[in-house]
Amino acid sequence: MSNMRKIKNYLYSISLIFISVTSYAVEVLEVKMLDSYLITKEFPGRLLPVEQSKLSFEIAGKISNIFVDVGDKVLKGDTLAELDNREASARLNQAKASYDLSKQVLKRFENLRQQGHISIQDLDKARSEFIIAKSQYEFFELKLEQTNLVSPFNGIIQNRFLDTGTVINQGAPILEIIDSNNVEAHISLPVIYINDMEIGKKYDFKIDGRNIKATFSKLAPMSPGGSDSRLAIFIFDGFFNPGSIAKLNLKTKKISRGTWVPLKSLSQSDQGLWAIYTINDDNTVIRDLVEIIYFEDEYAFINGTINDGDLVILGGASKIIPGKKLSN
Repeated sequence: MSNMRKIKNYLYSISLIFISVTSYAVEVLEVKMLDSYLITKEFPGRLLPVEQSKLSFEIAGKISNIFVDVGDKVLKGDTLAELDNREASARLNQAKASYDLSKQVLKRFENLRQQGHISIQDLDKARSEFIIAKSQYEFFELKLEQTNLVSPFNGIIQNRFLDTGTVINQGAPILEIIDSNNVEAHISLPVIYINDMEIGKKYDFKIDGRNIKATFSKLAPMSPGGSDSRLAIFIFDGFFNPGSIAKLNLKTKKISRGTWVPLKSLSQSDQGLWAIYTINDDNTVIRDLVEIIYFEDEYAFINGTINDGDLVILGGASKIIPGKKLSN
């Protein structure tokens, strides 16, 4: 139920009384004092994927295959595209042959050294050549792996920038992928509301007409552009279309003594105070001074020189004359 509807229900639950003033009737409201009030505010923001990456090859080359297109779902570790790997494969084969040979030579030299047929210098040279061959083999293994473009997480292909046959430089974007598991909402919130919020707590959102809860995850450390607002980030458990508008329905309970009245019952007074008109025990109109603590649409939460059971004239000054005595 919305806060405004709750306010209306609260007012309707209080007895409304009609008192006649010569030829017309005055509607009054019996005051019921409260110890708190609820603030409801709506803040729009945009949904963004938790992870979003532009993928590129770490080496230059010619694209031989792209296995996915925009909208495709992929899993972490899937091969998304590959370069022409003939040169990388040939270099790896050469490096493997040198590595295998150096390993055999090293083993033979170790045996010969044990038998005293070669010097320690010859054995050290064989070891050095083996280490170099092993490093080159591992290097070209990596280069062959780098001809494959692999998905870093479960996601959906958002963009495809190039096609097969294109010769690319190292780092040229090929695909864009977004996280398909979760999204987050970025909401700019005034600091006065953030002070009453708690990181890790769930808050209400509305997305495409659906009521959804999201967890308050973190808060940007600085205000954007020197404003009094901070960027709050909320994470949803499910997936929604990135780019959609998410509306945060923030409800905050404030502790304060007061009561709800329609704005039409208030008249502006001096020094930031407002006047409200009540009827005392002998049916005389009294002017009370009050302060507006909070207002929402056509209603205000006020406190001042009013108490439980006071009868507030709903029409305010337009309906009555202060000091006038009313008849039952």
